[in-house]
Amino acid sequence: MTPDLFLALVSFAFVTSITPGPNNMMLLASGVNFGFRRSLPHMAGISLGHMVMVVMTGLGLSSLLLAFPWAGTVLKLAALAYMLWLAWKIAHADAPGQGAVGARPMTFVQAAAFQWVNPKAWAMALGAIAAYAAEGGLADVALVAAVFAAVNWPSISVWTYAGTRLRRWLGDPSRLRLFNWGMAALLILSLLPVLRL
Repeated sequence: MTPDLFLALVSFAFVTSITPGPNNMMLLASGVNFGFRRSLPHMAGISLGHMVMVVMTGLGLSSLLLAFPWAGTVLKLAALAYMLWLAWKIAHADAPGQGAVGARPMTFVQAAAFQWVNPKAWAMALGAIAAYAAEGGLADVALVAAVFAAVNWPSISVWTYAGTRLRRWLGDPSRLRLFNWGMAALLILSLLPVLRL
């Protein structure tokens, strides 16, 4: 990969990782409701889960989705259903320290698995492989995946940290309720461009 292409890849990974989307909306809410340290497994699951998705896409999963268009439709419907359920959970989250029994942040495995129903994660993986690993060589695929993992972690950390900074201001139950409903709405809205509904 040429230096210019590598810089373009880093820019693509940064812009797609730092901009609002389902992962970042959930991390903002997790930062508010659980704090930074308790959200670390969620963050790690996103970064490593997406890296695995990029590798799998580069190794031929994208060809499989092109060969069977109905699989993409099923994936979109599953993503929509899961995102609506997550939005409902975020909207009904209790104040920090007042959580319902069993309330906890997303685990590493849940966050990694979530990438497979996250439309923005799919768009990022498919776009990156098509633009930066078009030759399909294993070295290019590995480089694209590694760049995404390296750039993604600090990018998503910003959203979690922002949530922790809002935590004190959202100590008021009415403000927290408004915030959680707003995050739920933004999560749903973040799907529209990707799902093309």
